[in-house]
Amino acid sequence: MNGASRSAASTGALLDTPLRYALSKLSPSGAQARLSVAIFHRVLVEPDPLFPEEIVRGRFDSICAWLAAWFNVMALDEAVARMEQGSLPERALAITFDDGYADNHDIALPVLQAHGLCATFFVATGYLDGGRMWNDTVMESVRGCTQARLALGGLGLPGIDVLTIDTAASRRSAIDALLSAIKYLPPAQRKAAVEGVAERAGAALPTTLMMTSTQVRSLADAGMQIGAHTESHPILARLDEDTALQELRRSKATLEDLLGHPVRSFAYPNGRPGRDYLPRDVLLARQAGFALAVTTAPGAARSGDDVFQLPRFTPWDRQRWAFGARLAKNLYQAAAAR
Repeated sequence: MNGASRSAASTGALLDTPLRYALSKLSPSGAQARLSVAIFHRVLVEPDPLFPEEIVRGRFDSICAWLAAWFNVMALDEAVARMEQGSLPERALAITFDDGYADNHDIALPVLQAHGLCATFFVATGYLDGGRMWNDTVMESVRGCTQARLALGGLGLPGIDVLTIDTAASRRSAIDALLSAIKYLPPAQRKAAVEGVAERAGAALPTTLMMTSTQVRSLADAGMQIGAHTESHPILARLDEDTALQELRRSKATLEDLLGHPVRSFAYPNGRPGRDYLPRDVLLARQAGFALAVTTAPGAARSGDDVFQLPRFTPWDRQRWAFGARLAKNLYQAAAAR
């Protein structure tokens, strides 16, 4: 470690005590405790030129070190049970991952273990063992396309005809436009649009992005928790009630068959209340047999909150002090909203 790095680390450590004090005031123990839940998706080996904001191993290692220094990190189900009992410790936090990417097992798990931390991994079961999520099909189609311009007319995507993809920046812009246009289409139309993009791009698509069944079992054997994230990662609000319920039940049953024990937690795909899931879907999560569910609405939970709509939040800051300050701000805003 060079002098500048040692100085930064020393400064960061000096900030830990006042930050822990502030977090303890905002997230005390007992009946007034608040539970922070951090949400992650991927942890990469090296930066992705198309998605430089994605977390890489070194940055995740730093984040885990910060969380271990500032919070009492707990397993999600234990934290929620203790929240309901009014017995949470101060500065309680749980770590979660969504979707079921293979790098969760290969890269994130060893980092979590090195810091003595537990996490809950919400798996979209339809993509295990060689599958690929629809958004990754779009992203990898554009990434691997050898054409400078991608003609997409006739796919039913309003405003999208021909996309220029001759630079990294234009490829990223094309991906963002396609994801935005496709995400909220009805399931059959979304599937057709994605298949059309892949066919027009003509790129070789990866089959190792998501975990295998063996990797999911390995996470559980390592003491991590596994939760369900539906089968095909649909926007539940766009499904009829029976189809939505079957998505929940099938994902739960698949994981329980795989692991040999009950799966109690669920994450709503995309997770924004009122847009991605409805009050109906909260009832369906209960009906499917889950004990708790998480959203992507920011905030922190406390005793008396709906455990089937737990908020989650992760700062995007790269500096230690800014990351911690934003976590504290999230807790403050949650308290102020009461």
